[in-house]
Formats: sequence, structure tokens, C-alpha cells
Amino acid sequence: MDIKNIHCLLIADHTIDQLGAILKSSDDAPVVKATIAHFDQVQQILMNPALSCWKEGANAALVWTRPERAIDAFRRILSRERVTQEDLLAEVDEFASLILRASDRVEAVFVPLWTMPAWWRGTGGLELKSRPGAIGAVRALMLMNARLAEKLESNSKIHLLDASRWMASAGRNATNPKLWLMTKALYSLEVFKDAAADIKAILRGIAGLSKKLIVLDLDDTLWGGVVGENGWEGVALGGHDPVGESFADFQRALKGLKNTGVILAIVSKNDEKTAVSAIRENPEMVLKDSDFAGWRINWLDKATNIKELAEELNLGHDSIIFIDDNPAERARVKESLPLVTVPDWPADKMLYTQALHALRLFDRPSVTDEDMGRTDMYVAERQRTEAKSSSVSMEDWLASLQLKVTYEPLGPGNIKRAAQLFNKTNQMNLTTRRLTEAELLAWGQEKNHAMYAYRVADRFGDYGLTGIASVEVNNGEATVTDFLLSCRVMGRGVEKGMLTTLLDFAKKLGAKKTTAKYIESKRNKPCHDYFKDESGLPKNDAATEFWWTHDQDFPTPSHITLVQGDGSAVAEPTLAGS
Repeated sequence: MDIKNIHCLLIADHTIDQLGAILKSSDDAPVVKATIAHFDQVQQILMNPALSCWKEGANAALVWTRPERAIDAFRRILSRERVTQEDLLAEVDEFASLILRASDRVEAVFVPLWTMPAWWRGTGGLELKSRPGAIGAVRALMLMNARLAEKLESNSKIHLLDASRWMASAGRNATNPKLWLMTKALYSLEVFKDAAADIKAILRGIAGLSKKLIVLDLDDTLWGGVVGENGWEGVALGGHDPVGESFADFQRALKGLKNTGVILAIVSKNDEKTAVSAIRENPEMVLKDSDFAGWRINWLDKATNIKELAEELNLGHDSIIFIDDNPAERARVKESLPLVTVPDWPADKMLYTQALHALRLFDRPSVTDEDMGRTDMYVAERQRTEAKSSSVSMEDWLASLQLKVTYEPLGPGNIKRAAQLFNKTNQMNLTTRRLTEAELLAWGQEKNHAMYAYRVADRFGDYGLTGIASVEVNNGEATVTDFLLSCRVMGRGVEKGMLTTLLDFAKKLGAKKTTAKYIESKRNKPCHDYFKDESGLPKNDAATEFWWTHDQDFPTPSHITLVQGDGSAVAEPTLAGS
């Protein structure tokens, strides 16, 4: 999705103009063009793609409904009529099918979960009970939201929104029955502001703009007090002290983010030996040294240290957030590195966890196994670098890695990570073609097409799924359609292993020649350089087409073990879709 060109169709059974105005505001990126669909015609709009509102160029949609309006069985429950759970959920299934159908028309659909006004309590505790033929309204609402989430979960375009949090934040003023009767505006401005902020956060995540690295100070940030003066035994962390408990809670919140793929690092003015010893030896530390992808613990300028860390981890400044209790250090980083996000931080240390959870900086459309293990990958990379420095030659180092490249066809087990990689990789990317999950799977299933995902591991650890390559064969000619590889494994021979599988596939289908056509982008020159060197053609910097004939073998590098997805020795390539 083009973050600079987002047009959202707002579909609702209540007046929603204020939300449209807030989405258009430039105070919080991205700016979203909003079109308001006809009032209270949700089902009709979702069912009919021929309506004019769908023809105005919207690439996103919001579907926001009242539970009693969207699900008639719930209206009858509120009226104390007898309704079975089966009938209730059947209606939810029908509503979910409408949303699924509409998702084919746009790139993203946002669906706030159903809520009731804070002032509504019905018959109190009875609303959570059920008996034959009768369901309490609160219990029914819980079942409806759970069923809706279940039915929509498999569609990566659809994003559910926790509207109950917006209601809780606005309190009893979230809804106003008088305003509803007069204008059909159900929610307050505060609710719409929260809704818009969440929608924009998800849009940034879809575009790959969520923050990837949290750089943290140590003293009075991860623990209370100065470790250099008090020793690790004297800092406030854990225990029965409220401030110490708050730092432990803050570390647990950070570890939770780390476990979803957010990288943690340290930049602190401290003696490195003392600080690292505190991290390793203090039994109250929730975060261990293995939870940090890197650190700069010295007495140098923090802005300079952050810049060096970003280069080491190969991350852009716009993917970094810096957290420090010291306002002077925050100001220094904000001034020197304007792309780094530096949030204001509470002076009250017991509010750190709340401040972290309030940030809308880490939203992503999905979390893969590779995301969750990202810090482990960086730690392993540090060990590889150390091994490289002790090797006599590049060849010796590559051989010592014991690299294994596993290739497998695209499928349900790898499609989320594959789509993530496909739409984010820029440097080693032959054409920078962008496809959705469904488009990737469909392309790979076409006759005479092969699309492989590549996993890389070595003796230090698993890089995860890091490459995608595809080839198509038509009339005895083969074309490399996609070829992309994460920068984490570039230059280690993995590229040649990938090319081997494509040429092998083409040769087995009778192709006499395979061609790779390079499409230049702002950042994919490394891919051009690789194909220029690998094709064996004259080293022409302007060349955009490379080819290989199949009258000779194309062996895998000796330092790489190339295997198929089940771990067996390389077998004959199979025809996708057969």
C-alpha cells in the first residue's frame, strides 16, 4: 500500500463525518483521504461492488456497525426475546461473509469490534449468563466478537480494532444518547480521535513503517539509581519496593515487545564492565544480555553511538525509538538525529510501563517466527563476525559457517513471512515486484511456474526465511521473474544456491536458456552487481538482461548444503501446480 496515497471508504450505521475529518488531518501521518458512504446502508454497500462509492478509487475501507443493527438476533436479545446461540452466531457468520467479499475490492479493511455504551448495564450480572433459548446481552456480545474474529482471522487484509479501549478511554462520555437522537452521531470526538490514531498506526505498519529498534538508557531507565555509584546490589529493581517493581514491570513490557520481533539495544554513559555485570548478575533483571541485539556502553556522545548501532544492525534511523529518562540526552538525540523517534518520557518512574504501552509505534499486520527470533539472529551474527575476524581467509570463514540453504514451495506455512519479505526487500531484488499473499500463492500455482522460499541456517543459528525466487518456462525459454534476498545473508553464496534451483527447474522442463531481466530501482544496485558478475557475460555496468544456457552445469558453492523442504538431499524439481 502506498502510504502517500490512501483513500478510505467509511461505511457505518451511525454518523461518522468527524472520523473522516480527523483521518484527513496532517497532525499524525499518514494523511488519509476519506469518503463517507451512504448512511446506514452497510449490508447493501458490502454486497454490491457496482455502487458508485466503490468506484471512487478507495484502497481501504472501514466497516463500523452497532451490534443491534448489524445482527438482528442481538437486537432481539436486547428486547428479551428468546434467541439461541446457534441462531446468533449464524447471523455473525453471514455478516463476516459480507466483509470477506468486500475485502476483494480494497487492500485493507478495518472492522471495530462491537461494544455497548458504558452507561448500559441491563440486568447486571444476569447479562453474562445463558439458559436454554436465552442469552445475556453481554455474554452474547462476547460470543459475537469472538466469532467475528475467528471468521475473519485468515484474511490478512482485514484488521480488527479494539473499540472497547476507545470507549474506556473516553469514559461515560464516549456515547451520548441525546446526541444520537438529534444527529445520529453515536460517539464523541475523543472516541473518533482514538479510532483514527489506531487506524493510522496500522496503516503505517502495513507500509512497513513500524519501529523496529528500541534504544534504551540504563540508569533510571531500566533500573532506579546509578549502577556505577551503588553497584548492582544498590539499584532499585524488583523486590517489594514500588519503584523497583515498576522497573521490573517496564522490563517485562520491553521483553514482550522483543518477543514479537522488536529489537532492543542499549546506549548508556557508563563503565561497560560494570553495566554488563549488573545485567548478568542482578537476579531481578528481567532482561538479560541475550535480549539485546547490541550496545554502546561508554562515555561518548549518545547520538554518535546510536548512529553506529544503526549501521551495525543495518537499520534506518526512521525505524528507531530512543528512550532515556534524561531530557537533555533526549534533546541532543532529537536534534542530531531528526529521523529517530524520541518520545517525551514521564518524570514519574512508576509511569514508564504505561508510557510504553501508549505508544502507537509497533503495529504490524502480522508476526512471523522470524520476527519473534530476530534478536537471536543478531546475537548469532555478532558471533559470526567474531569468527570472521579470526579466520585466515574469506573462504575459510565461509566454510566454517556450515551454511545450509533449504528451499521449499510457497504454501500456508510460509506465506506470511514470504509476503513480508517480498514487499520489503529492496537491495537484493531483481525487479522489486510487489504482490499480496493471495497473488503470490496464485502465481506459484500456475502451470510451468516455480516460486521457492529459501531458509538459511549455519552453526551459529537460524536466519529464518530470507529469500524468494521464481522462474517461468514458456516455449523452451525460461525467465527469472523474482529474485530477492535479505541483506542479512548477502555475499555468502546463498544467491548462487538460489539460482541453482531456478536453473535446475528450467532445465528439467526443457528450457535451453534462462534469462533474468533487471529492473532498476533506487536501492537495488547490489542485485544488478550480483547478476552482472554471476552471468559470465562481459562486465557491462549498463546491462539489464543476463542469461545462462543449459549446455553446462551450474553447481552449488562447495561451502553450502542445498536441501529441499523436508530436509532430504536435493531431489528433482517439481512442477508447481501439478
